[in-house]
Amino acid sequence: MNAAYPATGQGRLLEKLIGAVRAEFRTELFVPDPADPVLGVRPCRVADCDRSVSQNGLCSGHAGRWRSAGCPVMASFVADPGPVLTGRSQPAQCTVTGCGYGVNAQGMCMRHYGQWKRAGRPEPRTWAACAPPVPEGGREPCRLPFCSLWVENDRQLFCRSHTNRWHLLGSPELEVFIEHCLLRGRARVDFRGVTPQLALEFQYAMQCRRDEQTITAPPQLVSWALRQAVNAGVGSVLELSPAQWRQHVATVTAWPNAAAFLLFAHDAVESLRDGTGWEVEYSRDVWRLHKLPGITTPPARRAPRNNLRFDRITQPWLRVLVKRWIRLRLTSGLSFTTAVADLASMTRFSAFLGDVGDSERGLGGIDRAMLERYLAWIASQPGGHSVKEDCVTGLNMFFAAIRQHGWDNSLPTSAVFFPGDCPRRPPRVSRRLAEYVMAQVEAPANLARWSNPHGRLVTLILIRCGLRASDACTLPFDCLVHDGQGAPYLRYFNNKMHREAAVPIDTELEAEIRAHQQRVTAGWPAPHRHLFPHEHGNANGQRPLTYYSYRCMLNRWLADCDIRDEHGEPAHLTPHQWRHTFACRLINRDVPQEVVQVLLDHQSSQMTAHYARITDQTVRRRWEQATKVNVQGEPVAIEPDGPLGQAQWAKTRYGIATQTLPHGYCGLPVQKTCPHANACLTCPVFLTGPEFLPELREHRGRTLTLIETAATAGQRRVVEMNQQVLTNLDRMISGCQQQTTDASHAS
Repeated sequence: MNAAYPATGQGRLLEKLIGAVRAEFRTELFVPDPADPVLGVRPCRVADCDRSVSQNGLCSGHAGRWRSAGCPVMASFVADPGPVLTGRSQPAQCTVTGCGYGVNAQGMCMRHYGQWKRAGRPEPRTWAACAPPVPEGGREPCRLPFCSLWVENDRQLFCRSHTNRWHLLGSPELEVFIEHCLLRGRARVDFRGVTPQLALEFQYAMQCRRDEQTITAPPQLVSWALRQAVNAGVGSVLELSPAQWRQHVATVTAWPNAAAFLLFAHDAVESLRDGTGWEVEYSRDVWRLHKLPGITTPPARRAPRNNLRFDRITQPWLRVLVKRWIRLRLTSGLSFTTAVADLASMTRFSAFLGDVGDSERGLGGIDRAMLERYLAWIASQPGGHSVKEDCVTGLNMFFAAIRQHGWDNSLPTSAVFFPGDCPRRPPRVSRRLAEYVMAQVEAPANLARWSNPHGRLVTLILIRCGLRASDACTLPFDCLVHDGQGAPYLRYFNNKMHREAAVPIDTELEAEIRAHQQRVTAGWPAPHRHLFPHEHGNANGQRPLTYYSYRCMLNRWLADCDIRDEHGEPAHLTPHQWRHTFACRLINRDVPQEVVQVLLDHQSSQMTAHYARITDQTVRRRWEQATKVNVQGEPVAIEPDGPLGQAQWAKTRYGIATQTLPHGYCGLPVQKTCPHANACLTCPVFLTGPEFLPELREHRGRTLTLIETAATAGQRRVVEMNQQVLTNLDRMISGCQQQTTDASHAS
């Protein structure tokens, strides 16, 4: 017996089991309803066969026939499966008229078979037809309900065939044998011969699995687990630890589901014996999160079977404080995934203390000098920037909690990190997908290759709505809403921000969701909570699709479609990249950033700016829209693809926005003063465009009038100055007209 799992309190456990196991499970022979979503096994596909399915939708008997027939088309085999299976049908009856005994040979009972041999073995059918009829009365029928054959003599209870079967089974009691025959081929769990407490423990585990309505536990699986416990010679599943049970079953089978049920039974019985909650888990060095009610869990994982491993913190004084801190974090509503990251940072700090040999100094030995050594140690460890940053920020929050709550006053005031202690975050690059890849992803032929309707619709929602994958997977069943004009919206729960949100959708996506709702209604039991019920371990349909299940579907689909990047390599993408792509597409279609922020349901505009990046194509388009002509009538020649292209475009756009003139723009940097005393029409950095053609023509007319007046008055200097202006105006008007002509031809 394992010392870590003592058998103390077994009497108390037995009392709890007796009080907890319901009457429907406390039976020696448990036969579940075939319609039970967790414990039941559906009947054979062959009509009038109530045996439980074994493989390919058939019972073991019909499956054997199907294989012997060469595995024909299933529909054809089910239509003509052959004679009724033996076991719960009446054996063959003697062919002599009036004889109710079972067949021994040649279609005759033992008595008529002997008479036939003494008659010289004539043709059996002819002889049986001519044999004198057997008088009626005085014979007892077989005691099995489905058999009316006569018993051979007064000392027997069954017909000849069933008497042989009774002997083969060890001549059990009458009721036991009848029950065995009636249940032949039916899935069941037999607890006869099992010690009372062990039987109750497995019955309780079946009851718990049934109440959870998640993972199925058919009788074949439970029977195998029960057999392993009996073979181990234990009186309770708690006599071996989970590790010992894993080692035990690993030597006898590779059936993971059955081994998992054995461990589930151990966990359920242990919870019944010890209870659950913080008072039970806090003293342990390994916390089982599914035994801690009320903690914040990720979407689609309401009872995660994760463990928090405090046993990896080797310093007892540190372990006590870390457990207190993590408990506070969890009970304050922090997600357990963040708590896992916090514990990982403290585990690294524990490893550092062990490496530098300062484990025994306690909390009072942690000062600024030690933290600087810790920073150097972290820099030398494997891991990315975010991992190392978590090691510093997590430890800093740990110190702050100790000071705030007064857990240990020995912590020096110098034990603190400063903002400059961590290296600066590297610039975040855009995670949007190239349109080359998106064209393949959105191709109708590739979308049609989805074999799973869940995966296809989730993909469409991610691409067209920009949701996080976890939010899309946990969409409610009634996720469609409409405004006053009847426009459809997709309503969802933002799991990160813990609030509801909505995003507008088109009628095509609305129709896709409506069709999927009908599929869910037809395939899952009511009530329907989720648009995407998880396909496995979800007997009652109340568990949503998980992010990781969708990722597996997505990876298989990408491989089937052979999605490639611009370099011809297989494309590696994550669902979250579609959110970045969605934002980039909107911002590059001139959707205002504040609108994009609402559609993404972001808290800050800075986060939206990280998602919504302007592409090179948009830079080129807006550059072309901003292209102007100078005073020589020539288009401003700046290469968008050059090393200074984006900077020059930004400088020009900034000047246009801040230094607009009556008939053009100033291209001079705003930091400089204008050296031209004359109007801008003789300035080499003056810019104009087709939108100023009316003003330019009007100015040209006024310039001609001024030249004529000055020439009449003999003002030669005024004529020369304005003649240059007139020449520049003619060039600019000609250049703007040419741009207008080219634009009309292009359209």
